[in-house]
Amino acid sequence: MQLGLTESLPALVAKRFKAAKDAGHLTFSQTHLEILRPGGVPYQLRYCPALANKPTGKPKADDKSTKKRFDPFENPSPDLLIAHFPKESPTHFLVLNKFPVIPDHFILATTAWKEQTDILEKEDLAAAYACVKAWGGDGTVSKRLFAFFNSGYESGASQPHRHLQFLPVEAMSQDDESGSWKPLIDAVPSQPADSESEFRRIDTIPLANFALPLPSDASAERLHEIYLSLYKAAGVAAGAPQDQVRSSSGPAAFSYNLAMTESTMMICPRKSVSAVVSVDDAAREDVAEAGVVELNGTLLAGTMMVKAEAEWNELRRNSDGLTKVLASIGFPHPDIREVSRL
Repeated sequence: MQLGLTESLPALVAKRFKAAKDAGHLTFSQTHLEILRPGGVPYQLRYCPALANKPTGKPKADDKSTKKRFDPFENPSPDLLIAHFPKESPTHFLVLNKFPVIPDHFILATTAWKEQTDILEKEDLAAAYACVKAWGGDGTVSKRLFAFFNSGYESGASQPHRHLQFLPVEAMSQDDESGSWKPLIDAVPSQPADSESEFRRIDTIPLANFALPLPSDASAERLHEIYLSLYKAAGVAAGAPQDQVRSSSGPAAFSYNLAMTESTMMICPRKSVSAVVSVDDAAREDVAEAGVVELNGTLLAGTMMVKAEAEWNELRRNSDGLTKVLASIGFPHPDIREVSRL
């Protein structure tokens, strides 16, 4: 898929981001960064107090209102809109994230209403891949894009209108004074391929994950084939009914996070959106739900955000804390022989 932009995607996003930020159309929140090493993997821990005030997608059990929920992607704000594409009969558009904590965070959404919890279509993946490729299309090696997708509440999805998200890798790493961090997904190519399966996985993190390499200039059809293969493998780990997992359209059989770079696609099935971190009673008085941390698809980039200083301090103090968080929000690594039977 061709984006058909009149200028480079990084330049266009940066220009729109600066204009929107300067005019107050988006709210950018600074974070404090520390690099942790669960399983020896460099992992970003970011402390962002503004997260305590951010709306979530958590369903309210006592909400009996029949009022239609606001859809920010139905008529995107012109102050945040980046572009529609393809030019003729647009199927997707790019829009800035209204509450970013990383500069130039932007979103790909479907023009027509489509469910976030449905299996992705080849057009969605082709559009996302086109953005990832276009980000480094000027030959600048340092410019890379991390794409992620949250399917279902347990994966961190906060909006039901289908959308994927993008974070510039260089923006994510700019506060890392140690220079040791790189996206978790980048560790996939160095992992040995299992003799009984085509999938690669990072065994040093305590939750099931599966990845496959992407061919150069992958077609929409090939991207979809790789995605469905990963989706089925994740379904095994999640214990989802196999007749549902084999479907290539309609509602997904389980919640998951998907990530993509120019060379790799990766998936992680989810059983919970949140985990509990030990904090004192004083912290609970200061911040609502202090001690409850939530993770979305950025976990596959090797990054996690917390909203309370007590959470930040506890995870930095306790070397096993992040490992326990990751283990509690995902599923255990399955027997690879079960996956190889797909």
